[in-house]
Amino acid sequence: MTAELRPARATDLGAVIAIERAAYPEDAWSEDAMASQLENPNTRYLVAEEGGVIVGYAGLLAPVGAETAEVHTVTVTETHRRRGIGRRMLAELLEAAAARGAAEVFLEVRIDNPAAQDLYRSLGFEAVGVRRKYYQPEGVDALVMRAPVPERGER
Repeated sequence: MTAELRPARATDLGAVIAIERAAYPEDAWSEDAMASQLENPNTRYLVAEEGGVIVGYAGLLAPVGAETAEVHTVTVTETHRRRGIGRRMLAELLEAAAARGAAEVFLEVRIDNPAAQDLYRSLGFEAVGVRRKYYQPEGVDALVMRAPVPERGER
């Protein structure tokens, strides 16, 4: 079965928060913070749904006309990883950034998450810096990555 991607809705908040807390037990976003992102007109959030169950979500901050966009998150449940779901969501977010006029996209990724870094590199991201002790409370560094936004339909 292939996960279907669709825009996230406010009614998806419970499922998204459950995945968030399971994936990031030490530094999960609060329910209020995630709700505000799902409702923000400057963001684009997606969910991946398989058999009526949300198995992943991804979000992008990309105000219309801004030159840069920022990937907030790409998260897939542990049981659904390595199936291309994260790649598909990220590719769709890059398309959304292009549609909103962004020329480049930034993201932060844990320095101790080489699998995510490899995914991002495979989609054109390159390391451009480090944010020391970015992920709290653990104090884990974040690798800052940047990718040029392709022309629409190019990915």
